[in-house]
Amino acid sequence: ERSRTALQPERAERAGNQRRERRVAQNGSEAGPLVAGVAGRYASALFELARDERQVDAVAESLNQFDGLLKESADLRRLVRSPVFSAEEQEAAIGAVLDKAGIKGLAYNFLLLVASNRRLFAVRDMVKAFRGLVARWKGEVSAEVTVAEKLSDSHLETLKSTLKTVTGGKEVDLNVKIDPAIIGGLIVKGGSRMVDTSLT
Repeated sequence: ERSRTALQPERAERAGNQRRERRVAQNGSEAGPLVAGVAGRYASALFELARDERQVDAVAESLNQFDGLLKESADLRRLVRSPVFSAEEQEAAIGAVLDKAGIKGLAYNFLLLVASNRRLFAVRDMVKAFRGLVARWKGEVSAEVTVAEKLSDSHLETLKSTLKTVTGGKEVDLNVKIDPAIIGGLIVKGGSRMVDTSLT
C-alpha cells in the first residue's frame, strides 16, 4: 500500500503530504531543469521511493530493460503512444509484456501505474529523467550517444573511457540511441554540451 501511494505523484501534490514531491511539482526537481513536467514528477517520485527502499539499481536495470523493449518493438511503441487504446487495455498489455520480460517489483508497479493514469506517452522521458537522477545521486555524468548502428562492447568501453577523461574522471552513464540516418560518426550529448561528428 505504501508503494502504491508513494508512486502517486499527482495525489501527493493534491494532498500535500510529501513536501519533497511538492517541491518537485513546483520547481521541476531537486536536480534542477534536468527533470521537469509530467516525466520529471513521475521519475522523481519513483526515484525517491527506490532510494528509500534501497532498490535504485534494481529499478534502473528494469527500466532500462523496458526501454530496450520499446526500442526493439514498433508495436510496443505504438501501444504507449496511441490514444486509441483505453487505460485498461494499455495496463493489461503492459502487464503482459512485463510478465514475459520478467520485470517485477517497483518498476513493474510503476509502469502499471503510468498506464492506468494514461501517461505512457511520456514513459521514455520518465526513464531518461530517472537515469539522470540516478547519475546525479551517484556523482556520475549522463551522456546520450547517437550512432548509426549498435556499438560493440569494446567500442562502448573506449567511449566511456574517453568521456571519463573529458569529465574530469567522473563515471559516465551512457544512453545509446541508434539512428540509421547517420552514415558514420556519432553525436554525444552531455548536459548542455554536444559534440557532433556524424555524417548524414
